Amino acid sequence: MSLDVTVAVPFRQHGSTRLGEGEFVVALSLDRDWFSPDQAKRLIDLAAGRGLVERDGTEIVATFDPADMQVPEEFEPDASVLREQSAFEQVLDACVAAGIEKQAAVAGINERQSKLGVTAEAAAVLFARSNGVDVGDAARKAKSGLSE
Repeated sequence: MSLDVTVAVPFRQHGSTRLGEGEFVVALSLDRDWFSPDQAKRLIDLAAGRGLVERDGTEIVATFDPADMQVPEEFEPDASVLREQSAFEQVLDACVAAGIEKQAAVAGINERQSKLGVTAEAAAVLFARSNGVDVGDAARKAKSGLSE
């Protein structure tokens, strides 16, 4: 969730869903002093990979409404936000964001994994889909992990 919140901050700061890449980087590196410029660019790549933003020429476009994102007043991301999440983590985050308690999601995933004898990632995707949670990108990532 912190990746979502972190990405929302520059858009909320500028009151827009579209920012130049430089504006986005400056908002996170100079204005907030959260990341170096290179780290802020890496964050854009991660956010694009998760489908949170799209590139439109030199602009970064939010694929969600940043105004709808709850940003705690004292929010500050930690370095883990720059680490690419595994398919399992992405699915678990999506389940929690959809209102499923984390503990219940983990228990359901573990049950499926044990019953079906599949990877944790595959079990997580099956659990999410059976609960109506869209996990398309993570499902593709989990599937590619099966073929490696």
